[in-house]
Amino acid sequence: MTRALVQAVRTLLAGAVALCLALPAAHAQPAQPAQPPQPAHSTQAAEAAVRTPQRIVSLVPSLTETVCSLGACSRLVGTDRFANWPPSVLQLPKLGGLDDAQVESIVALRPDLVLAAPSARVVRRLRDLGLTVQVFASDSHADVRRSIDALAATLGDAAAGPRLWAAIERELAAARDRVPPAWRGQRVYFEVSTTPHAAGTGSFIGQTLAGLGLANIVPPALGAFPQLSPEFIVRAQPDVVMAPRREISAMAARPGWAALQALGHDRHCGFDAAGYEMLVRPGPRLGEAAGLIADCLVALESRR
Repeated sequence: MTRALVQAVRTLLAGAVALCLALPAAHAQPAQPAQPPQPAHSTQAAEAAVRTPQRIVSLVPSLTETVCSLGACSRLVGTDRFANWPPSVLQLPKLGGLDDAQVESIVALRPDLVLAAPSARVVRRLRDLGLTVQVFASDSHADVRRSIDALAATLGDAAAGPRLWAAIERELAAARDRVPPAWRGQRVYFEVSTTPHAAGTGSFIGQTLAGLGLANIVPPALGAFPQLSPEFIVRAQPDVVMAPRREISAMAARPGWAALQALGHDRHCGFDAAGYEMLVRPGPRLGEAAGLIADCLVALESRR
């Protein structure tokens, strides 16, 4: 037998011996009980529970209102300084505003979700610090609806979004039905700041006005919230002026504004601070805000 053949036989025998020695040890291992398969819905529910935020910071008043209207107010751990509805949010830590959000205070609250506006300067920094930030636009009614639906899904109850929007639509329709026929088609100047800026047709406020059957002195081409010259407003001669009550009382003293016939004939809607805040917040109280405008028009019609 050649040396090579002898080596091959030895190698073969060594492998066979090793296999025989291993067999008893393998048989000695206790059998592991089979794990019952986990139902798919149980696994999905557990994953959803992990993802569903439980500590939310909202840096936009309208988003704070949306969270609460979706039944998740108890998950809020902080808001911006302007959030004041529902009253329970007044007790939460206040974390600055759009341009001066308090990053350290936000991080200290250990939120698993931060809600912000697209223009908020703090978004990138918070994300760089590892926080989850959701950004929502709020320029139009469609934006509000998308925000409601998206937040409802994020909060773990997607069906709550359509329910809330349906309730808003019912309120909008009820407000439209209360507008006196004589006021349909009347032209509105809705002031959003004394600079003066107005609510244009493309804004959520302008869409509320249009939904009530009202017209707007602002041409669509000027955008959602354009700055207007006093001369433009006086030339336009709106049929009704809408603004905070304190501003309505001061408008006639502005240079040239005494020529506004709507002011001279008491065709104006002056809203108190709480009502005006609701009107200029694109959130779940859109329908209630429309009701305030309808109330004013009803009152104006009764004084004719």
